[in-house]
Amino acid sequence: MEREKELVKLINVLRRTSRMAMQSEWTGGKEDAASFCTEQYNRVLARLKELDAGVGSVFDPLPPGSSLTVVAMASRQLAAYYEDELGPAKGFGRAYGFGFDPKMFKEFWEKSSREFEDLGEFIRESIEEWARQRKKAPGAEKKKS
Repeated sequence: MEREKELVKLINVLRRTSRMAMQSEWTGGKEDAASFCTEQYNRVLARLKELDAGVGSVFDPLPPGSSLTVVAMASRQLAAYYEDELGPAKGFGRAYGFGFDPKMFKEFWEKSSREFEDLGEFIRESIEEWARQRKKAPGAEKKKS
């Protein structure tokens, strides 16, 4: 049981490392972020190899200088290796790469779905006027020139 608890913790670190690496990539992360994430991935992989020798036949450490995107992909793949054994993050479902709590979403939807319907209806009713205004703006500037 102790092994399973440690695996869950290590997989959580991989998931967060992946998320941080992608966020850092999107926001213009620096080389030190890539270096940190690479080292973190390699440390987690080394510990997983101690707990599960089989993982070493599938995954290799990342070389220094790996990009944030590579670290994110490797972290996700390594975490996925254990999903059959551990399942997705406890209490959360998976949808398009991020976790959500199905019970919380159901409660949110029951309380707010009508508001979303109203918002959608407002957008449908307003889009024609918005398009008309948008078309007028470039024409008005051309006339001034």
